[in-house]
Amino acid sequence: MTVLVTGGAGYIGSHMVLRLCDAGETVVVLDNLVTGFDWAIDARASFVQGAANDKALVAELISTHGITEIIHFAGSIVVPESVSDPLKYYANNTAASRDLIEAAVKGGVKHFIFSSTAAVYGMTGLAPVIEETPLSPMSPYGRSKLMTEWMLADVAAAHPLTFGVLRYFNVAGADPKKRSGQSTPFATHLIKVAAQTALGQRQKMDIFGTDYETPDGTCVRDYIHVTDLIEAHALLLGHLRAGGASQTLNCAYGQGYSVRQVIDTVKAVSGVDFRVDEGPRRPGDPASVTATGEKVRRVLGWKPQHDDLTEIVESAYAWERYLLTRNS
Repeated sequence: MTVLVTGGAGYIGSHMVLRLCDAGETVVVLDNLVTGFDWAIDARASFVQGAANDKALVAELISTHGITEIIHFAGSIVVPESVSDPLKYYANNTAASRDLIEAAVKGGVKHFIFSSTAAVYGMTGLAPVIEETPLSPMSPYGRSKLMTEWMLADVAAAHPLTFGVLRYFNVAGADPKKRSGQSTPFATHLIKVAAQTALGQRQKMDIFGTDYETPDGTCVRDYIHVTDLIEAHALLLGHLRAGGASQTLNCAYGQGYSVRQVIDTVKAVSGVDFRVDEGPRRPGDPASVTATGEKVRRVLGWKPQHDDLTEIVESAYAWERYLLTRNS
């Protein structure tokens, strides 16, 4: 059995490669390196530079390496950019996934795991969502991901392919062994931005909106450590291999933290009281985005090991410090 990981040079994909290689799996990484880094790919994996929508290349990889499963991370992920350039997102996410799925079906791939997003829910309200919560994505990013979810369900109904969809909430942190982390220099993730500000890479950071109907007026999100998220992928892969049914699951802890709480934690971990400016809300920002995470625990037996905000911040901060030395 060989696993193809698309986007395996990126933040989450590189952690998946580490987890698979640590388990002794045979892994092939396909990444175009537009946003990923070749140095982030574990040396135990085979790396091919190319696009996930190159059907001829994917067909060759499936045949040559005997690929039986695909874990699909490749795509574009910046919500505001998807609003200003929707065609990019429908090309990189929806259309590319369609071509990849076609190559998988023609090549006899047995299982397909897809990296989806909480953005498929849209404005969720203050209550945690469950998988049956109505889907109402507000951005081309969320819609591009939901379209891929629909495609997978339709294809699995017509072909001998089982699939898993994992809807991510706010992924953060870094590999506890400091082998990988969020390495994009100007990523917009809150914890990364705060850590960079603490390290003097940014002069200040901003809070967008302080008048939400949340305990302290700032947005609340469900932050999940990337290592726990990847463990959910590994369990899902095992579930499908054992003959389990296709699944769509939220990946979240069921615990929300506000923007202020995150910033205060970064200040405590770093020991730096950096500048934080308060500004107006950003259009389309939900007040709260959390999930119960009950189904993924029940179906896969998932047991988070890093569900502590301080630990998440400590690993993210340590990775930012490492990047400073690596890039100096």
